[in-house]
Amino acid sequence: MRTLFHLWLHPFSRKVRLAMGEKQLEFELKIERIWERRTEFLAMNPAGDVPVLIEDDGTTLANSQVICEYLEEVYPEIDLLGKDPVQRSETRRLVSWFDFKFNREVSENLVGEKLMKRFLKMGEPHGPTIRAGHANIHYHLDYIGFLTEKRSWLAGDNFSLADITAAAHLSAIDYIGDVPWEEHSAAYRWYNKVKSRPSFRPLLEDRIPGFDPAGHYEDVMAAS
Repeated sequence: MRTLFHLWLHPFSRKVRLAMGEKQLEFELKIERIWERRTEFLAMNPAGDVPVLIEDDGTTLANSQVICEYLEEVYPEIDLLGKDPVQRSETRRLVSWFDFKFNREVSENLVGEKLMKRFLKMGEPHGPTIRAGHANIHYHLDYIGFLTEKRSWLAGDNFSLADITAAAHLSAIDYIGDVPWEEHSAAYRWYNKVKSRPSFRPLLEDRIPGFDPAGHYEDVMAAS
């Protein structure tokens, strides 16, 4: 069975889970406690981080974007990048936006400080960093709203890896209740569309040991 090593609320792991779900690929999930630095895991990925995908034939891949690009080439029946070079370029631009800019300015400041520090035994959450994450998220939610005013989905008319990547990051923050949806209705409507997809259901069923989700985490509003 195809196996994905992942970690709770890890946006990059969630990105791969959503991509594989959209492509209707069966896989087994295994939690990897990366702070334990297992020798067997480091042999698969010397960088020591997740996600790591092992195919049935033993092919081993690390890094969320490497895995997603591989999935596009090997399982092309369901396209998540776009039909032409311009569309694919826009999808990749937005994937980079959320995996680098959003991750640095929001995900690391909120999920990283509030949750991952606990598991990695890196000390107490840093208040100013958390406040920066709360401030920064508004800019990104405004940008999502701006994009979806002109497009059906973030990168264009079709659901893509851009939507998957943005939703993966936001879902982790939504779990801890730190997304100010009430101030960003356009972004919320887009997120609810993604959240309503079958590929998203397993993420909504996630439970982190010792850390329950926000009360609204599983809620999906009916499309209007």
